[in-house]
Amino acid sequence: GDILDDYLRTDGVWILTRNKQFYKTNNEKECAEKCEAETNFNCRAFLFTRKKLQCLTLAENSKMTVTFDSTDAILYEKKIYLLQCKRGIGKDYRGMEAKTQRGIPCQKWSEKTPHNPNYTPEKHPNAGLDENYCRNPDGDESGPWCYTTDPATRFDYCNIPECESQVTHTGEGECMQCNGEDYHGEVSRTESGLECQRWDAQEPHMHGFTLKHFPEKDLKMNYCRNPDGEPRPWCFTTSPTKRWEYCNIPRCTMRLPVSGLGSQCLSGKGEDYQGRIAITESGNACQHWNTQFPHRHGWIPDRYPCKGLEANYCRNPDGEKRPWCYTTNNSVRWEYCAIPRCDGTEQGIAGMNVPMQIPLPEECYRGKGQSYRGTTSITASGKKCQAWNSMFPHRHEKTPDRFPNADLRDNYCRNPDGDSSPWCFTTDPSTTWEYCSLKRCDDHIQ
Repeated sequence: GDILDDYLRTDGVWILTRNKQFYKTNNEKECAEKCEAETNFNCRAFLFTRKKLQCLTLAENSKMTVTFDSTDAILYEKKIYLLQCKRGIGKDYRGMEAKTQRGIPCQKWSEKTPHNPNYTPEKHPNAGLDENYCRNPDGDESGPWCYTTDPATRFDYCNIPECESQVTHTGEGECMQCNGEDYHGEVSRTESGLECQRWDAQEPHMHGFTLKHFPEKDLKMNYCRNPDGEPRPWCFTTSPTKRWEYCNIPRCTMRLPVSGLGSQCLSGKGEDYQGRIAITESGNACQHWNTQFPHRHGWIPDRYPCKGLEANYCRNPDGEKRPWCYTTNNSVRWEYCAIPRCDGTEQGIAGMNVPMQIPLPEECYRGKGQSYRGTTSITASGKKCQAWNSMFPHRHEKTPDRFPNADLRDNYCRNPDGDSSPWCFTTDPSTTWEYCSLKRCDDHIQ
């Protein structure tokens, strides 16, 4: 697998740490290799900055130190050091529990009092014997343990919960089909072992995923769900420092039977369209979904096995108005496709059955553009806007329910927060947001 699969990625975060090493690398994978090979300390995470191509390997992760926002930085943390649960007997447990099941603090592995240890960091350098954290260096069947600070008790076991992905569930729904959009199981911990926040709670994280706004998404209790078309189910966490995280739901071994062959014509928004048109309505050829040239994107067929992202055919994986594709034209990132409607009328530029999007009330903005209500949905550099009620590819808090007067419809450019001009989140995973391709209205024209 990919070396980055062992790391948890968080965009736009920097962590404060004294123990670090600087390297010059070309990409995140090379930085991960530096972390794996680090000899100056035990590398638990690394920071990569895209603009400077700078790599920092770190001895600490977000559980051990302070984090703060930094636009260009990407934090990658080794998942093994974030897990607060054990898999099997917990030989690879690297969490931070440091007291026994009876509540007695653990003795540091490097100390000799009150007990002279058989297992030390020097003798067992790969066993993760840091500080006084519970570990299982000898493969004890009863799980992680530690020497205790009680002179009368040499060692005792620690109370580490089982990771839910290891629990065998017999009930239906404990595995997922496709991207888990229809998952209705009861897993309620993230892949690193954090407990999920209830969907009907706004603490510690405020969000727009409420039962009222997503009545059909089964947002019950604090169970992992996929209401917004992410690659797999996720939840907000009860940790104030980690807003959300994916859950570890196994894939079902039996595939659901595919009903029919999918539609060959356009009905509704065309989300079930499986035809072979591969050209946009203005005549641009479509880019293949499994390539990243000329446009980088997140709609990778392997990540979305049930979206029909074959070859370079027009598709609607994200609930757009109709099927679309990235184009092979460098200067046009994406465009809608002209798909014949199932009722026999042609849906294209000529004789469109859907109403033309007349750019009203205006396609320029006044002042800072907080009153702009036009339908432009392209950024200044030509990127497509992300829908305001979507959390993919960028999770955010500028939701229609939090800004009810800002008219956050569809993916139209808006200015809900009083910025200098209308903007939007982009559908490019590498660019969170940009100002829109809009001009200021000439002030003396009424």
